[in-house]
Amino acid sequence: MELQHLVVKIPLEGALAIDPAKIVDVFHPWVAAQSLPGVVLIDVAELLHVPNGPGVIAVGVEADCAFDHTGGVWGVLHRRKNTLPGTNAENIIQAFEEATQVAIRLEEAFSGKLKFSRTDFELIVNDRGLVPNTPESYAAVMPEIEATLGRLLGHTQFKLTRHDAEKRQRFGVSVKSARALKFSALTPA
Repeated sequence: MELQHLVVKIPLEGALAIDPAKIVDVFHPWVAAQSLPGVVLIDVAELLHVPNGPGVIAVGVEADCAFDHTGGVWGVLHRRKNTLPGTNAENIIQAFEEATQVAIRLEEAFSGKLKFSRTDFELIVNDRGLVPNTPESYAAVMPEIEATLGRLLGHTQFKLTRHDAEKRQRFGVSVKSARALKFSALTPA
């Protein structure tokens, strides 16, 4: 199975200490300067009125990044929209690199008022046609996801939990690592 259209969400650590509407003021200069590597940013969407929704999104052609509140959990989210060349492992690593770089930039923009988890993550395939949310899909791709995350994290002390088993939901796993991921060690290729 080909893992494309990957979404990585990194939850906020601790309580929300900013007005999420302030993210708009950070994303607009990113769009104006086209400062997200590998992504043509086209707009900012503020959807804070949606309960447990997408929050604030920097909309791009190839990918979106967001300060997301889906599931009632604030976090940085990076969603790849186009397909990428390379292996599943390369695509997983790139998804984490892109998400962590957005997290670093948001933490810097808010001078310590935002801190994203270094031990909890979500990995989702945003394409039910490529990877349906079935036991067969999990059996087929979990060994590759586990091996890639072991390489990415530098250890195998992590737990993967399958998301909702409902077939209409997207394929996804939650990752809980025993040791912190060093965001600064991940640099986009």
